[in-house]
Amino acid sequence: MPPAAFDRESVPAPIATYDLMGHAAAEQTLLKAATGGRLHHAWLIGGPPGIGKATLAYRFARFLLSGGAEPQDDGLFGAPPPPTSLYVSPENPIARRVAAGAHGDLLTIQRTWDEKRKRFKRDLPVEEVRRIAPFLRLTAAEGGWRIVVVDGADQMNASGQNAILKILEEPPPRALILLVADNPGALLPTIRSRTRTLMLEPLPTTTVRSLVNRIMPDLEMGDAAALTTLSDGSIGRGLDLAAAGGLDLYRVLLGVLDTLPRLDLAAAHALADQVARAGQDTVWETTTDLLLWWLARFNRALARDQAAPEIVEGEAALMERLAFAARRDRALDRWMEVWDNVNRLFAKAEGANLDRKQVMLSALRTIEAAAS
Repeated sequence: MPPAAFDRESVPAPIATYDLMGHAAAEQTLLKAATGGRLHHAWLIGGPPGIGKATLAYRFARFLLSGGAEPQDDGLFGAPPPPTSLYVSPENPIARRVAAGAHGDLLTIQRTWDEKRKRFKRDLPVEEVRRIAPFLRLTAAEGGWRIVVVDGADQMNASGQNAILKILEEPPPRALILLVADNPGALLPTIRSRTRTLMLEPLPTTTVRSLVNRIMPDLEMGDAAALTTLSDGSIGRGLDLAAAGGLDLYRVLLGVLDTLPRLDLAAAHALADQVARAGQDTVWETTTDLLLWWLARFNRALARDQAAPEIVEGEAALMERLAFAARRDRALDRWMEVWDNVNRLFAKAEGANLDRKQVMLSALRTIEAAAS
């Protein structure tokens, strides 16, 4: 099955995902806090995109709503053993209601869907955030916790952050707020100081490879290995790349870069035409992300003076050729400037609605100038 044939929507959303891999320590931190009787009213779960932050948040919510942290009555054979994880069976009625978004004591706040562009909007509207206060003022429908999961908390604007800050300053009893953020530093310091921060690390390569094999069992071994490396410790990133045909785009991109130090203009224009077509937002975003990711990877290899593992055929030779020229010309800093300039260029294109073909050609010419 080619990567572009992968249906991203076939993978359950975090609210309906029951397995959590690679974050055992973080899970134990939440478990101990919940069962220790002194659970903080707000948690900030941070880390790179696509590594399981929201999955962990909903896993914790299911655990609390199902009474996992409550003292258990002695049964016929005495008290049951304390829980060793936050796992709740998918067969549990409460888990089923949570997965369906139908539990009265759980409120999910997230970015709204852009039907025209077929993606989530970049900002989390303040109108969504303002739903939290009325929800928390209600009596718990099932007599337990009232839980709010804010997925993409770092995408709140100033009004949204101030709205949630007021709630954090005077939290209602038996209320829990879970803020999920790729970039916790984007939140107000006063928000961060009123939450307990739990940072998650990128997933180990073996974990990502296991998940890739499980979710896309028909993927060829070489493509699975390449996609695992491109995922960069994030299964969410890997799935997005697979759905967008990212591996094929990476091969095309590397084919153009392989003509350095003098770009093949025909190949460069063909790539720019391909990614700049109207209605191809996902292709554009995937290609620009991959180009920046490759430049960062090349810079790390330069700084460490060691070769990066080859993802597609010919990549190692390309990197070695460019690295040799950079060392010969004492131009290591130049490549850091290239990454910075290309990053700024793509950000400007997004904000100012520039012609995407010309932006891509400008980025490639910036790389060509450094290589030559």
